[in-house]
Amino acid sequence: MGVEENLKSLSINEEENKNPNPNLKEEEEEELEEGEIAGEEDDTTSSSSKKGIVEQPHPLEHSWTFWFDNPSAKSKQATWGSSMRPIYTFATVEQFWSLYNNIHHPSKLAVGADFHCFKHKIEPKWEDPVCANGGKWTVTFSRGKSDTCWLYTLLALIGEQFEHGDEICGAVVSVRARQEKIALWTKNAANETAQVSIGKQWKEFLDYNDTIGFIFHEDAKKHDRGAKNRYTA
Repeated sequence: MGVEENLKSLSINEEENKNPNPNLKEEEEEELEEGEIAGEEDDTTSSSSKKGIVEQPHPLEHSWTFWFDNPSAKSKQATWGSSMRPIYTFATVEQFWSLYNNIHHPSKLAVGADFHCFKHKIEPKWEDPVCANGGKWTVTFSRGKSDTCWLYTLLALIGEQFEHGDEICGAVVSVRARQEKIALWTKNAANETAQVSIGKQWKEFLDYNDTIGFIFHEDAKKHDRGAKNRYTA
């Protein structure tokens, strides 16, 4: 399933949850007019049915956690990542949309902000045991232009769209003065087949045409911005 289809599907699920049957009230009123006894029975049945639909969640395969790295706190902290905080963990389609619709999108975040979405219990840090031997793919956008691709990336993650989904740790959008970057973190950087597959699929999901590169976390630790791409897609 493509990401646009996934978005449509998840959106429909959300709307169904909010209002499973917009004509239900009208139908109930018509039934009451036809006969009081039958109407009462149908009303009870309909209410029970409606209640069941509203309370039925759409679980995701994994739970995910949003993290935020506050730009105003970074300059006050000596240790990288110490200003990063988990915001909320979600496990259903409904929880995701509730959060997404009530948080700032990348174009509205302050310069210097980093907003992460990682599988639950994986911290978005090189030191995390799951991330330690991994790396990241990165796509770059002009300032204020990453909102749609950030949403599509999130949908690809939580909708388990990647063939090598077990390799995925999470994603982060980073807002800087002149550009915005979205990075997709993976577990085993040395697994070239899996990483290249993920990079190619991600580009397809985003309809992103420029070449993207994959950097090992180990190289980034040693060389910082001088780290070279090990793979491209």
